[in-house]
Amino acid sequence: MRLEGDTMPKAVLLDTSFFLRFLNENDPLFKNADGYFRYFLEKEYSLIISTISVAEYCVGGTIDQLPLRNLKILPFNLSHSKRTGEFAKILYNERRAGKVNFNERVLIPNDSKLFAQADTEASIEHFVTSDSESQKAYSVLKKNTNPHFTIIDINQPHSVTFGILDL
Repeated sequence: MRLEGDTMPKAVLLDTSFFLRFLNENDPLFKNADGYFRYFLEKEYSLIISTISVAEYCVGGTIDQLPLRNLKILPFNLSHSKRTGEFAKILYNERRAGKVNFNERVLIPNDSKLFAQADTEASIEHFVTSDSESQKAYSVLKKNTNPHFTIIDINQPHSVTFGILDL
């Protein structure tokens, strides 16, 4: 039971692309990813990784490379499945109607799954990614439904996103 005045803990869902940048110091977006990671920890966000992203990461890396001590793992469940179907239907229909073109890939079902998790879990405020195709899919969903999370693009530093001086 939540008491009056209690607030839900705030959380972010970190995409596979975030970890690919954050765990590679030679990546051009490493500094931005590191800035977001530190900012979210400082602001006491729960850092969440989906089991879907763990699976994607493990295609090229290993689970022991992920900063699991700082992360909460979110399994994919039945409510996520239901919302995924709704999201995927919108995305497939928009693509089929020629209203959106996803560059050099078919619509990745994992995008719909991760978005459904972000939308279904009430504490998740942001989906953090560097993937422009994910952002394109989010725009389609936002036009057709009302997801309760926003996308943060780590191509932009956290100081710009949150309007803070990066001294």
